[in-house]
Amino acid sequence: MLRFGTAGLRGPLQDGPDGMNVDTVTRASAGIADWLRNRCLGGGLVIVGRDARHGSAEFARATAEVFAAAGFSVLELPRPLPTPIVAYAVRALGAVAGVQITASHNPATDNGYKLYLDGGSQLVPPADAEIEQCIDAVRGRIPRSDPTATAPDPATLGLAATATIEDMGMEILRRYLARVATLPELIGGSAARADIRVVLTAMHGVGGEPGVAALRAAGFTEVLVVAEQFTPDPEFPTVAFPNPEEPGASDLLLALAERLDADIAIALDPDADRCAVGVRGPTGWRMLRGDETGVLLGDFMLRTAAPESLVATTIVSSRLLSKLAAARGARYAETLTGFKWLARAGDGLVYAYEEAIGHCVDPVAVRDKDGISAAVLAADLVAQLKAAGRTVDEVLDGYAIEFGVHAGDQISLRLADAAEAAAVVDRLRENPPAEIAGEAVACTDMSQLRGQMRTDALVFEGESLRVVIRPSGTEPKLKCYVEVVHPVATDADLGAAKAAAAQQLSEIRAFCEKL
Repeated sequence: MLRFGTAGLRGPLQDGPDGMNVDTVTRASAGIADWLRNRCLGGGLVIVGRDARHGSAEFARATAEVFAAAGFSVLELPRPLPTPIVAYAVRALGAVAGVQITASHNPATDNGYKLYLDGGSQLVPPADAEIEQCIDAVRGRIPRSDPTATAPDPATLGLAATATIEDMGMEILRRYLARVATLPELIGGSAARADIRVVLTAMHGVGGEPGVAALRAAGFTEVLVVAEQFTPDPEFPTVAFPNPEEPGASDLLLALAERLDADIAIALDPDADRCAVGVRGPTGWRMLRGDETGVLLGDFMLRTAAPESLVATTIVSSRLLSKLAAARGARYAETLTGFKWLARAGDGLVYAYEEAIGHCVDPVAVRDKDGISAAVLAADLVAQLKAAGRTVDEVLDGYAIEFGVHAGDQISLRLADAAEAAAVVDRLRENPPAEIAGEAVACTDMSQLRGQMRTDALVFEGESLRVVIRPSGTEPKLKCYVEVVHPVATDADLGAAKAAAAQQLSEIRAFCEKL
């Protein structure tokens, strides 16, 4: 059977208990309903949303019908919408749970079932194991009924009694977009937002219309889109993998940015919970790494944050945010990968990111990664820099001079199945290398740690390098996260430090590709 793991279920569209199909979704919903009722949450509100993948409409309807039959009040969003809107709705409406049918950036042959609990956060252990036990215990025919009969009172949303499910869903979308549009003002945003040109791709997903609407509502009057990738299409015809991190996935975006002389390029992944940023540099347009966007947005948020505010990232991300936080009088936390951990990093959280282009810029409203709100603040940052006559690369160079060059890379090795990735990690665990790229390293086996930091990952650290190797939690991949740090004595040394870091990264990449 598909196991209830990272953020819920994800797998290939196929018949049987090892695939995403109506039976799998129905059993999962029945098990979750039992788990909620066991915690005295029966009858509460459940939000059900979906993306535009194959099967998503059918799976969302089955989910809503099962929760309705189990006695819950159900609000099924009326059309395909981004994942962050479900996270927002759960938190804003005090729902006991939310389900988004999505496989995020997986191939077109996959789909998934993402679960949010009270407060709009993803589940963490032991809830995942408890829910899986409840799903396993489901036996016999599972009742299903019309979810419109159990829809919440429209007055809950301040709407007239005659309001339809469509009206309620669109009101949630309106409130979400209104919240996102206010974010630049909440952190002292730029007055020059109308002076920049934004280009955006939805990567054939559901973020196109909401993304454009949010940017325009925030004051960005010139927002242009990659037409070939704007309309939702479950086949993802222009990309091999619908993931902005994949080589070539953002080529159409960068070409449009060059052609239109844009100021910033933004790529949303198909369910719009992740955001990649492209900028013009000395050698042309390029996509920023997740760590680069992470430190830029982290610093941007801390400019107006209260003293001792908290920023957070994960064990596989750059260490640069920790240095920046200390220099800005902020607190810093580090968690395992995934926003189920980052959202719980601690009190006073104002910003969290993960290297895989996930950013939480408004944890008060969305306790998860949100590509649309991140896009609005990234565009606002670029507007401020343009008004000041500065570029993103100049800011990044400033960080390198202040804290040293932090150069990173991610090597993803796609394998036959998840078992093969785990086997590589087991082999390295039994016989860890004593050096990587000519530098002596020590190995920390995180599977041997206690508490919440225990995970199936190996961390190799040397004087100037750090390599984290782990199997992916959502795809048949082995992931290697690399960072090298080179000090910069004077401004004149920056070029040499960058070159040395690039050479070292190349050598480490060669090591990882031979694993």
